[in-house]
Amino acid sequence: MLMNENYHLVEVTNKKLVRAFLEMPVPLYKNDKNWIRPLDDDIEKIFTPERNKLFRKGEAIRWVLYNDQNKSVGRIAAFYTKDEQGKNEQPTGGIGFFDCINDQEAADTMFDAAKEWLKNKGMEAIDGPINFGSREMFWGCLYDGFYEPNYNMFYNYKYYNDLFESYGFKNYFDQYTFHMDLIPDSMKPVIYERGNEIRKNNDFVFETIDKKNLDKYQDDFVTIFNETWARFPGVKPLTKQQAVKMFDKMKIILDQRVMIFAYYKERPVGFFIMIPDLYQVTKHFNGKFHLINKLRLVFNLRIRKVSKKVIGLIFGVVPDFQSQGVADGMILTFEDEVRKPNFKYTDLEMNWIGDFNPKMIKLIEYIGGKVYKTHITYRYLFDRNKEFKRADTV
Repeated sequence: MLMNENYHLVEVTNKKLVRAFLEMPVPLYKNDKNWIRPLDDDIEKIFTPERNKLFRKGEAIRWVLYNDQNKSVGRIAAFYTKDEQGKNEQPTGGIGFFDCINDQEAADTMFDAAKEWLKNKGMEAIDGPINFGSREMFWGCLYDGFYEPNYNMFYNYKYYNDLFESYGFKNYFDQYTFHMDLIPDSMKPVIYERGNEIRKNNDFVFETIDKKNLDKYQDDFVTIFNETWARFPGVKPLTKQQAVKMFDKMKIILDQRVMIFAYYKERPVGFFIMIPDLYQVTKHFNGKFHLINKLRLVFNLRIRKVSKKVIGLIFGVVPDFQSQGVADGMILTFEDEVRKPNFKYTDLEMNWIGDFNPKMIKLIEYIGGKVYKTHITYRYLFDRNKEFKRADTV
């Protein structure tokens, strides 16, 4: 237990404290109509060694902050992996799942504890708020666009930025969420021109996936991903086993109409993978995902079609075909689905476009996307005299 005059910090070491960690934000956001409570299981699997392979190469710790009246007023997690140590100029750990009352002393108490713990593990810097896991979820401090969050994206009060920056954290990179209204015939004329032209070419095929043939699409996904994304620094090649796990996780919510693949003479050359926004349903679950709520999720997504928003998970065209109109062809194939009477989605949002990736930003702006939300990933260097550098452009 770490203490000062006004606050004491308790490490999460048992089920009672796990519950305190999960429940801490509920009263903090009770009057904010936009906040959506994440599912408890989505958080707990991150901090369960048997469910998170990063524990094989790293460690994580969690704390709950209490005031002098023993009321929980904050929470934070700290973590690191040995793999991350070689990816930066200095070994860099992370903090995440940070929530706090609007009090700098309270925030500093948690930041200090995380810094000391990471120092003792050999770290020389902190990134946060981030996830002890993959980047596509629980990443970044919301800076602009205080609307309902998308599934497993951080939502916070505006004062959180002040808490980070007043401690000494600096903007390492921005990550943008782009929004598009799903309205037929709303694309730029050049998209129709290029998209229609490539779709007349019989060598190219654009299609939505067939649920009965998922194995094929898993193979094609791996091929496209590894040619498109694994060439960037820090992005590891994907295996078939990983793709199978990803598709299995999505199976309960998979909507084949919003998963587009492109082929050239049967060679997979592009994909646009989207899913319904689960928060449109799970926001009524109060963090619980027991059997009844699982059934509610399926019923509301598939039968009632409650979710009106799709989330763009990942988009990619292999390098050899990036200037041939493949993206335009996939976009028009998706628009064909939007035109159908039973298509109920009205909005598309694309998460996690880093400001260090101007090519992707340009592509999304080209198809009509506009910045809707901005999250900041902060970095704090323990050596306060060391030069701070923002993330490199890819």
